[in-house]
Amino acid sequence: MNKRVLMVNGIAQTVITDGESLLSDVLRAQMHLTGCKVGCGNGQCGACSIILDGKVVRACTRKMKNIPDNAVVETIEGIGTPEDLHPLQLAWMAHGCAQCGFCSPGFIMSALQLLRENESPTREDVRDWFGKNRNACRCTGYKPLVNAVMDAAKVMRGEMKKEDLLFTPTDNKITGTYYHRPSGVAKVTGTWNFGADMSLSMPTGSLHLGLVQAKISHGLIKSIDYAEAEKMPGVYKVITHKDVKGKNRINGLITYPSNKGDGWDRPILCDEKVFQFGDVIAIVAADTVEQAKAAAAKVVVDIEPLPAYMNALDAMADDAIEIHPGTPNVYFQINNKKGEYEKMDEIFEKAATIAEVDGYCSRQPHLPLEPDCGQAYIDEEGRLTIHSKSIGIHLHAAMVAEGIGVTMDKLRIIQNPAGGTFGYKFSPTMEGLLGVACLACDNRPVSLVYDMYQMITYTGKRSPTFAHLELAMDAEGKIQGMRGKNILDHGAYSEFGDLLTLRLAQYHGAGYDIPNISTENVTVCTNHAWGSAFRGYGAPEIQVSSEVLMDIAAEACNMDPFEFRYKNVYRPGCTNITGQVPEVFSLPEMMDKIKPKYYEAVENCKKKNEGSEELKYGVGLSLGVYGCGLDGVDSSEAFVELLPDNKVLVGSSWEDHGQGADLGALTMAHETLRKAGVRPEDIKLVMNDTAITPNSGPAGGSRSNVITGNAIRVGAELLLKAMDKGDGTYYTYDEMVAKEIPTHYVGKWAASMCSNCDMETAQGAPFSNYMYELFMPEVEVNTKTGKVRVISFHTVADIGTVINKATTDGQIYGGIAQGIGLALTEDFEDLEKHTTLAGCGLPYIADVPDNFTIEYVETPRESGPYGASGVGEGPLTAPHPAILNAIYQACGARITAIPAKPDKVLEALANK
Repeated sequence: MNKRVLMVNGIAQTVITDGESLLSDVLRAQMHLTGCKVGCGNGQCGACSIILDGKVVRACTRKMKNIPDNAVVETIEGIGTPEDLHPLQLAWMAHGCAQCGFCSPGFIMSALQLLRENESPTREDVRDWFGKNRNACRCTGYKPLVNAVMDAAKVMRGEMKKEDLLFTPTDNKITGTYYHRPSGVAKVTGTWNFGADMSLSMPTGSLHLGLVQAKISHGLIKSIDYAEAEKMPGVYKVITHKDVKGKNRINGLITYPSNKGDGWDRPILCDEKVFQFGDVIAIVAADTVEQAKAAAAKVVVDIEPLPAYMNALDAMADDAIEIHPGTPNVYFQINNKKGEYEKMDEIFEKAATIAEVDGYCSRQPHLPLEPDCGQAYIDEEGRLTIHSKSIGIHLHAAMVAEGIGVTMDKLRIIQNPAGGTFGYKFSPTMEGLLGVACLACDNRPVSLVYDMYQMITYTGKRSPTFAHLELAMDAEGKIQGMRGKNILDHGAYSEFGDLLTLRLAQYHGAGYDIPNISTENVTVCTNHAWGSAFRGYGAPEIQVSSEVLMDIAAEACNMDPFEFRYKNVYRPGCTNITGQVPEVFSLPEMMDKIKPKYYEAVENCKKKNEGSEELKYGVGLSLGVYGCGLDGVDSSEAFVELLPDNKVLVGSSWEDHGQGADLGALTMAHETLRKAGVRPEDIKLVMNDTAITPNSGPAGGSRSNVITGNAIRVGAELLLKAMDKGDGTYYTYDEMVAKEIPTHYVGKWAASMCSNCDMETAQGAPFSNYMYELFMPEVEVNTKTGKVRVISFHTVADIGTVINKATTDGQIYGGIAQGIGLALTEDFEDLEKHTTLAGCGLPYIADVPDNFTIEYVETPRESGPYGASGVGEGPLTAPHPAILNAIYQACGARITAIPAKPDKVLEALANK
């Protein structure tokens, strides 16, 4: 062991450690400085950044034996307090930089050292610094972070007052402003406790879990030998499927009766078979994480390999065996049949021009910087209580209760503060494992924190999609019909696969007046990573093909890509892809707004290309559409209550995975209650605990702002009406109690104007309103190396009334940054290579342009709260095909399968 004296945040601290121990672990576990977050664990994300002897270091890579006595260590806990925040912390809040907040402490510490060394950095200086120090963010798209550093620098130079950084409401109004998140202070001071921080605070006697995972993608389990493992130090129990008290399956909640599976195909602990690499076969419960992992490595599993079908085309082959015996590998199909679909052959025969595409959307990994994590215990009322990153706490209770072996009234799920999910937590990941382990270990509290390898190999991914689509146009370039077949590779497990396939049918060609459609959309089981929800859910999978097809069609019609789209977008008199009348017709206005910028960029690229042989430049265009809600009559519930101190309590299960549920819930209530003089600081929130908060529905599909926002609005209106004296003044709590007027009101709202899509034709009115967005990137293509760089990005969005500008800007920047990754670098295909953040192609700041602008067309939605639609999904619907279209405009390389890595670009150049 080594003794070290460290000067930590100005105070001498003596620590005794193993020399191999990591500085991050010493800070977190021994000093309880949990503002140092550990994400990747190998220096690729910078979440653990601290300052050591005047240098930014990633604490997860520094062993204690290499740290000298009296080293000076600075962490986020030492630079500001909630009462006296550092200018960087305030600027982080002001610019909405702390979305999920997991990376915020590391970025702030990195930026602090930059400003000590350079008090007047340029924007490029800031970007270079974050790139050099490997500070990564998955939420923000980086531009808000640079904005924050530039403003903090002004304060530190004396050019701006610290008090002027944060937006201050005038006339008690925060809707449409830059008002900061209620969670902002905790996030920028490192005191927002994520799941791994909770693990460090578990009570004495808690057990930590290690996983035994499958190392092959398909096979029969012959035996599980854990004799040696259970003798290892600290081991309490080795848990296998035999210890599961319930059905040992996740309830996949089959949505549609035409699904040929029963939805019970995903095991909690594998019993007879493994279906994908990373499946969990056993759990080791031990006194420490290290003991649990060491013992898990000693478990010997004998598996007889079976054929592994790693893509949909192989699984559809005639000689392929059924992955889940009794259920065909192609287990669901839905067609889109719109207009005169029976006459499609005739429509194409009469067409003046035909265009077609064979496209592919890849298996995009979510790559949140916080790995999956959670805890389980028995609460004071005897309920099995599970903490996790769930973004559907009530939904997940229904999905895991029977599998674990508990009744719904004896199961409680609470959402921990979540360091980003981007949709993967729409599915249960570790909830079943935690529940099973707690019960199998005699109700002892348990904690499970994945490392990044487990995070990447076990959790779901975007489902790859193969698409063949054709368009028929008349002599003027007006679309007459679309036909084709789309194949969804949903991986090893079926949950939500049918719903995702319906999304393909709802979004191919979305945004365009296509009177006649005939497409098939099928779901296929494979042995690759199971498909879970990912931001955009269905739209990015299919719009990459349909939006490249629009460019191909424009060229076939001898039209400019802009003019072709302009001619064909939704206008009054048309219906959308599912036969529903669009709730607004703002696309022509949006295109008018982007038009001058587009043609200016086209001309600039032409000029740059004249003087360059190796580097070529091009501008692309695409259109993305996404509906807000779960299909049909989606509903939500929340409560609003006046408290004895005349503050207001708002309760909901609006799960937050970085998008800003806390600020959304506060703003939706405040906009109504401000009429009674209620200020933002008068509103308290209680969120995301199935024992306390009502079922608001899952936080997915960009539904929460609309559906739950309306429920909160309704609750606030009921309370306001009850408080109203009728003379322009309002009752206090004491006055209401004296008059026996209730102070607690439940708000409920349902999208009653909607209907489910028909299962034969996909026609219906599934969503109350939609988001619309135009994407316009400029790219640089190195024709010698194949490297593509996005050098600018402009977007125009109609998301209805903007509820909070910092939030919507951040969602759009971040969503498009993920689209850049999807287009160029991100993938989860190779089980050896794609197992780290960098290996999966996570975009760093150099990959996302600083020349990045957003314009809004605010068209109020009749069914949206205060006119708002959603925002989160829209930015990732179709930025990636715009990049592919820009590559083609730059150098003539037509790429229809992503990611467009250099070798693919070079191949397309050779074949053009």
